[in-house]
Amino acid sequence: MHTVEPNAVEVIMHRVEDAEVDEMGGFVGKKKDQRWLWHAMDHRTGAVLAYVFGRRKDEVFVKLKALLEPFGITRYHTDHWGAYARQLAPDEHTPGKHNTQKIERKHLTLRTRIKRLARKTMCFSKSIELHDIVIWLFVNRYEFGLSV
Repeated sequence: MHTVEPNAVEVIMHRVEDAEVDEMGGFVGKKKDQRWLWHAMDHRTGAVLAYVFGRRKDEVFVKLKALLEPFGITRYHTDHWGAYARQLAPDEHTPGKHNTQKIERKHLTLRTRIKRLARKTMCFSKSIELHDIVIWLFVNRYEFGLSV
């Protein structure tokens, strides 16, 4: 496997004013063992900014928000899930379906291409590690253009 020295990588970050944030669920082993993909994308360009895996809990959203800090986001567009209202200031939070259409469309693409994220499916992961790796490979290949 080819490795890259951290000093040989140039990272260019652009300021993002508006971001769409949402979560989508899958399961590992049994339907009751939920595993959630939380991700954020630039509201203007549709580019994925960051993502994390975890439960549908506030602390997972806090991890995602920490990854988004360098972008300088001033407005978060979300659904009405309570974690967003609890963790975001009212002046930077816009809940509602109108401004989350791009990320919801991204969910449809993910559910279509990764069957283990489909709502009613026979395909599922047997381990958390495998579940996260499959989604990680897809997102890094198709969203970030990394050859994995």
